[in-house]
Amino acid sequence: MTRRVVVVPLHAPSWTPPGSDPARWRRALADDVVDLFATLAEVEPALAVIESDREFAAGVAWPGMRIYALADLTVPTILTAAGNDGFDQAAIIAADAPDLPGMMIAKLLRPLTTRPMAVAPIGGEETGLLGIACRLPAPLWVPEIDFETSTVAAVRAAAPAATDVIGTPGWHRLRNAAALSRLDPALDGWEATRAMLSGRVTA
Repeated sequence: MTRRVVVVPLHAPSWTPPGSDPARWRRALADDVVDLFATLAEVEPALAVIESDREFAAGVAWPGMRIYALADLTVPTILTAAGNDGFDQAAIIAADAPDLPGMMIAKLLRPLTTRPMAVAPIGGEETGLLGIACRLPAPLWVPEIDFETSTVAAVRAAAPAATDVIGTPGWHRLRNAAALSRLDPALDGWEATRAMLSGRVTA
């Protein structure tokens, strides 16, 4: 049986809505990520943080959830941690997509049955990634990937063959004020982020 893990690195957000407390915004996004995990089937969830943020991750994780406390949150470090944990496949998803439907993660993992890697862009933006998925151990050709600046084309260009990297549907991330208009109020979930944006304070 193929073991799959979905890892969310809990970076400090690259953007915070004006007037919002950055620490509370980060916590709201993290809480919604953990709620998203509850909707996933046939994958195991994990959070990744730098060692000094272990306590923050423990405060949002549910009992027994994997927490990878790492020296850095680069893609190779996270993939290595997942591989060392016995997983056959890993997806890494950005933490600032609170209304992400679980089916988008399934679409990211699905190509790994025939390809070594899949990449999802940020919907509506020319650069940046929503997530990546990779067979483990990760191929040596996997390039440096920056979720803020990389593109599907750049990742594909590093592969021995273009067909080794499959692009999957994108989704928006909250990297700027314009992205707020893309949030879908009709989607279930993202309660903590919704509360922050409506002016209610979350823990």
